[in-house]
Amino acid sequence: MKDAADAAAIAIVSEDVCKEVVSRADAFEAVEKVFAAMARGDAYNFPVIREAIGHADALYGFKSGFDRAGLVLGLKSGGYWPGNAARGLTNHQSTVFLFDPDTGRLRALVGGNHLTALRTAAASAVSIAHLARRDAKVLGMVGAGHQAQFQLRAAAEQRRFERVVAWNYHPDMLPKLGAVAAEIGLPFEAVERERLCAEADVIITIGSSTEPQIMADWVKPGTHLACMGTDTRGKQEVDPALLARATVFTDEVAQSITIGEAQHAVAQGLIGEDAVTPLGRVINGDHPGRTGDDEITLFDGTGVGLQDLAAAAVAMARAVESGKAQTLTL
Repeated sequence: MKDAADAAAIAIVSEDVCKEVVSRADAFEAVEKVFAAMARGDAYNFPVIREAIGHADALYGFKSGFDRAGLVLGLKSGGYWPGNAARGLTNHQSTVFLFDPDTGRLRALVGGNHLTALRTAAASAVSIAHLARRDAKVLGMVGAGHQAQFQLRAAAEQRRFERVVAWNYHPDMLPKLGAVAAEIGLPFEAVERERLCAEADVIITIGSSTEPQIMADWVKPGTHLACMGTDTRGKQEVDPALLARATVFTDEVAQSITIGEAQHAVAQGLIGEDAVTPLGRVINGDHPGRTGDDEITLFDGTGVGLQDLAAAAVAMARAVESGKAQTLTL
């Protein structure tokens, strides 16, 4: 007799359904919980595979892990196709596969594009919630691509910002970010980078640069930076000397020092691995986080697979509960 488990349905959660069932608050809670679980040793990521495939200038790879506390097991497969914008597509393309940790059977296929942007913004928002000064008034945005809009919306919910200053390598992209700021009621101004650093209390960098966009001596005391664009060897958003000035936090230390923003400061001997602290330790109360108003704090958001899995697990549960998931069997 055929095992009934062999006929278990697999949930298919589309990009459109993900947009319907997962909110920014959901993503924030999921990411905050998984950071805390990682710091406790209850969740861990597997080594990242990320390679240039030699076609379409694309980067492709896998991020995976297991959250023992939340019983979430799976992987995200996808990458970055820089020519997609000209095709009317998102440059970042991915799909999340969730498996039953008790049996290893496939439980769900979840669209990963929207969730990637949502969880990346949630990670920087979690860092702002735990590390930025309470009296932060000016938000600085370095980058104006697709993910920057998610970053702006999520950050604006963490502090009572009074205005936004922004810079982008391609200035013609800034009006779209300005429209998001206007939608949420924040004055917006395009400025040069040095002025941005002089005025901003919180700075989010979200690009694909391979050279510093912000220099160490531009950043004023008390600033919190969320560096969210560096997730591959060779990428870089800020001057390595800035990490030596700052108190540095990250999602995962191993990624931070090898493929994250800290890779350059470590390689130059400006900081050691022990200078980078998992943000989960602050969430769990094991580290004080910011200790003074003049302290510069920096979150190196490398983008761990467990963030994707946490967001996808929420999407799967909500989609199944609401009857919005499609199903199939293998």
